[in-house]
Amino acid sequence: MANPILQILSGETLSTPPIWFMRQAGRHLPEYLKVRETAKDFIDFCFSPDKAAEVTLQPIDRYDMDAAILFADILLIPIGLGRDVRFEKGVGPVLDPITPMEISKLTLQGAADRISPVYETVSKVRARLDQSKALIGFCGGPWTVATYMIEGKGSPTKETAKRFAYENPEAMADLLEALVKSSADYLIEQSKAGADVLKIFESWAEGLSPDLFDRLVLNPTRDIIDRIRAAGINKPIIGFPRGAGLNAIRYAHDTGITAIAAGTQMPLSDFRATLPDQMPVQGNLDPLALRIGGKVLRRAVDEVLREAQGGPHIFNLGHGVTPDVKIENVKAVVAHIRGGEPNYV
Repeated sequence: MANPILQILSGETLSTPPIWFMRQAGRHLPEYLKVRETAKDFIDFCFSPDKAAEVTLQPIDRYDMDAAILFADILLIPIGLGRDVRFEKGVGPVLDPITPMEISKLTLQGAADRISPVYETVSKVRARLDQSKALIGFCGGPWTVATYMIEGKGSPTKETAKRFAYENPEAMADLLEALVKSSADYLIEQSKAGADVLKIFESWAEGLSPDLFDRLVLNPTRDIIDRIRAAGINKPIIGFPRGAGLNAIRYAHDTGITAIAAGTQMPLSDFRATLPDQMPVQGNLDPLALRIGGKVLRRAVDEVLREAQGGPHIFNLGHGVTPDVKIENVKAVVAHIRGGEPNYV
Protein backbone atom coordinates (compact mmCIF):
# COMPACT_ATOMS: atom_id res chain seq x y z
CA MET A 1 0.00 0.00 0.00
CA ALA A 2 1.31 3.44 -0.94
CA ASN A 3 2.64 5.65 1.83
CA PRO A 4 2.07 9.25 0.65
CA ILE A 5 4.49 10.82 3.15
CA LEU A 6 7.30 8.60 1.89
CA GLN A 7 6.26 9.28 -1.70
CA ILE A 8 6.63 13.01 -1.14
CA LEU A 9 9.93 12.56 0.67
CA SER A 10 11.24 10.58 -2.29
CA GLY A 11 10.61 13.63 -4.48
CA GLU A 12 7.18 12.84 -5.95
CA THR A 13 4.53 15.52 -6.33
CA LEU A 14 1.00 14.33 -5.50
CA SER A 15 -2.22 16.04 -6.53
CA THR A 16 -3.43 15.69 -2.93
CA PRO A 17 -0.69 16.48 -0.42
CA PRO A 18 -0.42 14.25 2.63
CA ILE A 19 -1.16 15.90 5.96
CA TRP A 20 -0.08 15.73 9.57
CA PHE A 21 0.23 18.43 12.24
CA MET A 22 3.00 19.23 14.66
CA ARG A 23 1.73 18.64 18.21
CA GLN A 24 -1.24 16.76 16.78
CA ALA A 25 -1.11 14.49 19.84
CA GLY A 26 -1.78 16.79 22.74
CA ARG A 27 -3.99 18.80 25.00
CA HIS A 28 -6.68 19.71 22.45
CA LEU A 29 -7.77 16.03 22.52
CA PRO A 30 -9.89 14.80 25.44
CA GLU A 31 -8.54 11.29 24.95
CA TYR A 32 -5.01 12.64 25.42
CA LEU A 33 -5.96 14.39 28.66
CA LYS A 34 -7.50 11.19 29.96
CA VAL A 35 -4.25 9.27 29.45
CA ARG A 36 -2.16 12.17 30.74
CA GLU A 37 -3.99 12.02 34.07
CA THR A 38 -2.65 8.51 34.64
CA ALA A 39 1.02 9.62 34.60
CA LYS A 40 2.65 11.11 37.70
CA ASP A 41 4.38 13.84 35.66
CA PHE A 42 5.26 14.72 32.08
CA ILE A 43 8.64 12.99 32.08
CA ASP A 44 7.02 9.83 33.43
CA PHE A 45 4.47 10.13 30.62
CA CYS A 46 7.21 10.31 27.97
CA PHE A 47 9.00 7.31 29.48
CA SER A 48 5.86 5.12 29.68
CA PRO A 49 5.82 3.27 26.32
CA ASP A 50 2.22 2.04 26.53
CA LYS A 51 0.87 5.50 27.35
CA ALA A 52 3.13 7.30 24.88
CA ALA A 53 2.24 4.85 22.10
CA GLU A 54 -1.47 5.29 22.79
CA VAL A 55 -1.37 9.08 22.49
CA THR A 56 0.92 8.91 19.44
CA LEU A 57 -1.80 6.95 17.66
CA GLN A 58 -4.78 9.04 18.81
CA PRO A 59 -4.59 11.58 15.93
CA ILE A 60 -4.49 8.70 13.45
CA ASP A 61 -7.63 7.21 14.97
CA ARG A 62 -9.48 10.53 15.18
CA TYR A 63 -8.30 12.38 12.05
CA ASP A 64 -6.79 9.73 9.77
CA MET A 65 -3.58 11.76 9.51
CA ASP A 66 -0.98 10.48 7.05
CA ALA A 67 1.73 10.37 9.68
CA ALA A 68 2.06 9.72 13.38
CA ILE A 69 4.80 11.60 15.21
CA LEU A 70 6.37 10.01 18.23
CA PHE A 71 5.06 11.39 21.51
CA ALA A 72 8.16 12.50 23.39
CA ASP A 73 9.95 15.78 24.09
CA ILE A 74 13.04 17.52 22.77
CA LEU A 75 14.40 17.81 26.34
CA LEU A 76 14.80 14.10 26.98
CA ILE A 77 18.37 14.27 25.63
CA PRO A 78 19.59 16.44 28.56
CA ILE A 79 18.24 13.74 30.89
CA GLY A 80 20.37 11.19 29.05
CA LEU A 81 23.33 13.54 29.52
CA GLY A 82 22.78 13.56 33.27
CA ARG A 83 20.93 16.85 33.70
CA ASP A 84 17.75 17.30 35.70
CA VAL A 85 14.68 18.34 33.69
CA ARG A 86 11.38 19.26 35.32
CA PHE A 87 8.11 20.41 33.82
CA GLU A 88 6.30 22.89 36.05
CA LYS A 89 2.66 23.74 35.51
CA GLY A 90 2.26 27.21 34.05
CA VAL A 91 6.01 27.52 33.51
CA GLY A 92 7.05 24.68 31.20
CA PRO A 93 10.45 22.99 31.25
CA VAL A 94 12.86 23.99 34.01
CA LEU A 95 16.52 22.98 34.14
CA ASP A 96 19.48 23.97 36.29
CA PRO A 97 21.44 26.31 34.00
CA ILE A 98 24.66 24.65 32.92
CA THR A 99 27.99 26.42 33.42
CA PRO A 100 31.06 26.10 31.19
CA MET A 101 32.80 24.02 33.87
CA GLU A 102 29.92 21.52 34.02
CA ILE A 103 29.93 20.66 30.31
CA SER A 104 32.86 18.25 30.68
CA LYS A 105 30.86 16.37 33.32
CA LEU A 106 27.99 15.49 30.98
CA THR A 107 27.45 11.72 30.84
CA LEU A 108 27.88 11.41 27.09
CA GLN A 109 28.76 7.72 27.06
CA GLY A 110 25.46 5.84 26.86
CA ALA A 111 23.34 9.01 26.91
CA ALA A 112 20.92 7.69 24.27
CA ASP A 113 20.64 4.36 26.10
CA ARG A 114 19.42 6.09 29.24
CA ILE A 115 16.29 7.25 27.44
CA SER A 116 15.61 3.86 25.83
CA PRO A 117 11.90 3.67 26.80
CA VAL A 118 11.36 5.96 23.80
CA TYR A 119 12.52 3.20 21.44
CA GLU A 120 9.98 0.81 22.92
CA THR A 121 7.31 3.43 22.21
CA VAL A 122 8.47 3.62 18.59
CA SER A 123 8.32 -0.16 18.15
CA LYS A 124 4.87 -0.37 19.73
CA VAL A 125 3.51 2.36 17.46
CA ARG A 126 5.04 0.93 14.31
CA ALA A 127 3.54 -2.49 15.11
CA ARG A 128 0.05 -0.98 15.36
CA LEU A 129 0.30 1.61 12.58
CA ASP A 130 -0.92 0.79 9.09
CA GLN A 131 1.85 0.64 6.50
CA SER A 132 0.18 3.47 4.56
CA LYS A 133 0.98 5.78 7.50
CA ALA A 134 4.47 7.06 8.26
CA LEU A 135 5.93 7.11 11.76
CA ILE A 136 8.11 10.16 12.42
CA GLY A 137 10.82 10.07 15.06
CA PHE A 138 12.54 13.27 16.14
CA CYS A 139 15.03 15.14 18.25
CA GLY A 140 15.54 18.76 19.13
CA GLY A 141 18.17 20.68 17.23
CA PRO A 142 21.41 21.02 19.22
CA TRP A 143 21.15 24.82 19.49
CA THR A 144 17.54 24.69 20.65
CA VAL A 145 18.30 22.09 23.31
CA ALA A 146 21.43 24.03 24.32
CA THR A 147 19.37 27.20 24.88
CA TYR A 148 17.27 25.42 27.49
CA MET A 149 20.34 23.90 29.13
CA ILE A 150 22.07 27.29 29.33
CA GLU A 151 19.10 29.49 30.23
CA GLY A 152 17.28 26.97 32.41
CA LYS A 153 13.93 27.60 30.74
CA GLY A 154 12.39 29.04 27.61
CA SER A 155 13.00 32.73 26.93
CA PRO A 156 11.77 35.12 24.24
CA THR A 157 15.20 36.45 23.21
CA LYS A 158 17.68 33.63 24.01
CA GLU A 159 20.11 36.42 24.90
CA THR A 160 21.76 34.49 27.71
CA ALA A 161 22.46 31.54 25.41
CA LYS A 162 23.73 33.82 22.64
CA ARG A 163 26.05 35.59 25.09
CA PHE A 164 27.29 32.19 26.23
CA ALA A 165 28.08 31.29 22.61
CA TYR A 166 29.94 34.56 22.00
CA GLU A 167 31.83 34.64 25.31
CA ASN A 168 32.54 30.91 25.73
CA PRO A 169 33.12 29.60 22.20
CA GLU A 170 35.09 26.51 23.27
CA ALA A 171 32.56 25.52 25.94
CA MET A 172 29.74 26.11 23.46
CA ALA A 173 31.47 23.91 20.90
CA ASP A 174 31.88 21.17 23.52
CA LEU A 175 28.21 21.39 24.51
CA LEU A 176 27.07 21.22 20.89
CA GLU A 177 29.37 18.26 20.24
CA ALA A 178 27.81 16.38 23.16
CA LEU A 179 24.35 17.18 21.84
CA VAL A 180 25.27 16.20 18.28
CA LYS A 181 26.63 12.80 19.34
CA SER A 182 23.79 11.96 21.72
CA SER A 183 21.09 13.24 19.35
CA ALA A 184 22.50 11.27 16.43
CA ASP A 185 22.57 8.11 18.55
CA TYR A 186 19.02 8.85 19.67
CA LEU A 187 17.74 9.17 16.09
CA ILE A 188 19.67 6.08 14.99
CA GLU A 189 17.96 4.04 17.71
CA GLN A 190 14.54 5.45 16.80
CA SER A 191 15.18 4.42 13.20
CA LYS A 192 16.18 0.91 14.25
CA ALA A 193 13.02 0.66 16.37
CA GLY A 194 10.81 1.41 13.37
CA ALA A 195 10.66 5.14 12.63
CA ASP A 196 10.16 5.71 8.88
CA VAL A 197 11.15 9.38 8.91
CA LEU A 198 13.37 11.44 11.23
CA LYS A 199 12.92 15.12 12.04
CA ILE A 200 15.17 17.71 13.66
CA PHE A 201 13.28 20.50 15.42
CA GLU A 202 15.48 23.60 15.53
CA SER A 203 12.74 25.67 17.10
CA TRP A 204 14.95 28.62 18.11
CA ALA A 205 16.77 29.27 14.83
CA GLU A 206 15.43 32.82 14.71
CA GLY A 207 17.49 35.94 15.30
CA LEU A 208 20.97 34.52 14.71
CA SER A 209 23.64 36.29 12.70
CA PRO A 210 24.85 34.26 9.71
CA ASP A 211 28.07 33.39 11.57
CA LEU A 212 26.22 32.25 14.69
CA PHE A 213 23.68 30.38 12.60
CA ASP A 214 26.43 28.40 10.88
CA ARG A 215 28.20 27.59 14.16
CA LEU A 216 25.14 26.87 16.26
CA VAL A 217 22.61 25.44 13.80
CA LEU A 218 23.89 24.54 10.34
CA ASN A 219 27.15 22.77 11.20
CA PRO A 220 25.75 20.75 14.16
CA THR A 221 22.78 19.66 12.04
CA ARG A 222 25.09 18.52 9.27
CA ASP A 223 27.16 16.62 11.83
CA ILE A 224 24.07 14.80 13.13
CA ILE A 225 23.04 13.80 9.63
CA ASP A 226 26.56 12.69 8.72
CA ARG A 227 26.59 10.42 11.76
CA ILE A 228 23.20 8.97 10.88
CA ARG A 229 24.25 8.27 7.31
CA ALA A 230 27.57 6.78 8.48
CA ALA A 231 25.52 4.32 10.54
CA GLY A 232 23.94 3.07 7.30
CA ILE A 233 20.56 4.70 7.84
CA ASN A 234 19.15 6.24 4.66
CA LYS A 235 15.68 7.18 5.88
CA PRO A 236 14.45 10.68 5.00
CA ILE A 237 15.24 13.51 7.40
CA ILE A 238 13.12 16.66 7.71
CA GLY A 239 14.81 19.76 9.08
CA PHE A 240 12.83 22.56 10.71
CA PRO A 241 14.92 25.73 11.24
CA ARG A 242 11.97 27.76 12.50
CA GLY A 243 12.25 31.49 11.96
CA ALA A 244 15.67 31.24 10.29
CA GLY A 245 14.81 33.63 7.46
CA LEU A 246 17.37 33.64 4.65
CA ASN A 247 19.68 31.46 6.75
CA ALA A 248 17.27 28.63 5.91
CA ILE A 249 18.51 28.64 2.32
CA ARG A 250 22.03 27.58 3.33
CA TYR A 251 20.52 25.15 5.80
CA ALA A 252 18.56 23.48 2.98
CA HIS A 253 21.60 23.21 0.71
CA ASP A 254 24.35 22.38 3.18
CA THR A 255 23.04 20.15 5.98
CA GLY A 256 22.06 17.03 4.04
CA ILE A 257 18.36 17.17 4.94
CA THR A 258 15.85 15.43 2.68
CA ALA A 259 13.07 17.97 3.19
CA ILE A 260 12.58 21.28 4.92
CA ALA A 261 9.70 22.42 7.11
CA ALA A 262 8.71 26.07 6.79
CA GLY A 263 7.50 28.30 9.58
CA THR A 264 4.36 30.39 9.27
CA GLN A 265 6.16 33.49 8.02
CA MET A 266 7.81 31.81 5.02
CA PRO A 267 6.18 32.40 1.57
CA LEU A 268 6.33 28.89 0.15
CA SER A 269 6.43 29.79 -3.53
CA ASP A 270 9.39 32.15 -3.06
CA PHE A 271 11.08 29.74 -0.67
CA ARG A 272 10.79 26.79 -3.05
CA ALA A 273 12.65 28.76 -5.73
CA THR A 274 15.71 28.96 -3.45
CA LEU A 275 15.84 25.26 -2.54
CA PRO A 276 17.61 22.30 -4.12
CA ASP A 277 15.65 20.99 -7.09
CA GLN A 278 12.58 19.00 -6.02
CA MET A 279 13.35 19.27 -2.32
CA PRO A 280 10.07 18.52 -0.51
CA VAL A 281 8.61 21.34 1.55
CA GLN A 282 6.45 20.91 4.65
CA GLY A 283 4.10 23.55 6.02
CA ASN A 284 2.93 26.08 6.78
CA LEU A 285 -0.62 26.92 7.90
CA ASP A 286 -0.78 29.62 10.58
CA PRO A 287 -1.74 27.96 13.90
CA LEU A 288 -3.73 31.08 14.76
CA ALA A 289 -5.95 30.54 11.72
CA LEU A 290 -6.56 27.00 12.94
CA ARG A 291 -7.64 28.44 16.29
CA ILE A 292 -9.91 31.06 14.71
CA GLY A 293 -11.60 28.70 12.25
CA GLY A 294 -14.44 29.66 9.93
CA LYS A 295 -13.78 31.69 6.79
CA VAL A 296 -10.36 32.74 8.08
CA LEU A 297 -9.21 29.14 8.24
CA ARG A 298 -10.73 28.16 4.91
CA ARG A 299 -8.93 31.04 3.21
CA ALA A 300 -5.65 30.23 4.95
CA VAL A 301 -5.78 26.58 3.83
CA ASP A 302 -6.44 27.64 0.24
CA GLU A 303 -3.52 30.05 0.39
CA VAL A 304 -1.07 27.38 1.60
CA LEU A 305 -2.23 24.97 -1.10
CA ARG A 306 -1.80 27.66 -3.74
CA GLU A 307 1.62 28.72 -2.49
CA ALA A 308 2.88 25.13 -2.28
CA GLN A 309 2.14 24.24 -5.89
CA GLY A 310 5.00 23.24 -8.12
CA GLY A 311 6.73 20.54 -6.14
CA PRO A 312 6.52 17.93 -3.39
CA HIS A 313 4.51 19.23 -0.44
CA ILE A 314 3.44 17.90 2.97
CA PHE A 315 0.63 19.98 4.44
CA ASN A 316 1.32 20.98 8.03
CA LEU A 317 1.30 23.94 10.37
CA GLY A 318 3.98 26.59 10.64
CA HIS A 319 4.28 25.65 14.30
CA GLY A 320 2.21 23.36 16.55
CA VAL A 321 -1.41 22.70 17.51
CA THR A 322 -2.38 24.68 20.62
CA PRO A 323 -4.64 23.36 23.42
CA ASP A 324 -7.56 25.61 22.45
CA VAL A 325 -7.90 24.33 18.87
CA LYS A 326 -11.32 22.94 18.02
CA ILE A 327 -11.38 19.32 16.91
CA GLU A 328 -13.97 20.20 14.25
CA ASN A 329 -11.54 22.58 12.57
CA VAL A 330 -8.76 19.99 12.35
CA LYS A 331 -11.26 17.61 10.77
CA ALA A 332 -12.34 20.35 8.37
CA VAL A 333 -8.78 21.01 7.21
CA VAL A 334 -8.24 17.30 6.52
CA ALA A 335 -11.53 17.11 4.57
CA HIS A 336 -10.69 20.29 2.64
CA ILE A 337 -7.32 18.97 1.49
CA ARG A 338 -8.73 15.60 0.51
CA GLY A 339 -11.58 17.08 -1.54
CA GLY A 340 -14.38 16.47 0.93
CA GLU A 341 -16.92 18.85 2.41
CA PRO A 342 -15.13 20.83 5.15
CA ASN A 343 -17.26 22.02 8.04
CA TYR A 344 -15.31 24.97 9.45
CA VAL A 345 -16.57 26.38 12.74
